[in-house]
Amino acid sequence: MRLLGVNIPDTKRVEISLTYLYGIGPALSRRMLHDLKISPDKRAKDITSQEANQLKEYIEKHYKIEGELRQIVRQNVQRLKDIGSYRGSRHVRRLPVRGQRTKTNSRTVRGNTRKTAGSGKRKVELK
Repeated sequence: MRLLGVNIPDTKRVEISLTYLYGIGPALSRRMLHDLKISPDKRAKDITSQEANQLKEYIEKHYKIEGELRQIVRQNVQRLKDIGSYRGSRHVRRLPVRGQRTKTNSRTVRGNTRKTAGSGKRKVELK
């Protein structure tokens, strides 16, 4: 099934398969199905074309999703960078923005991934 330009898995429940759309999570998916009186236990392949059209119209009318939402998020981050805020400078440096520690965590963000399993220290053998 295809909804708003995104392939939705047929074998999963509608409640879960709607979360494949960027901007729709589990809670929002549940609320939409409740408002449209569609059973969340139905599989996506069992949705009728009328129900699919209802979903499509409801989403387009009430929410911003996919490309439009990504564009809004990108503009918000760009605004932070342009005004020179602290959060914007963290985005520029590709560091954690929300106050997380960087001494021990955020290795992948900083590009400091360790390839080996151990920390590199050798254990001293007992005599």
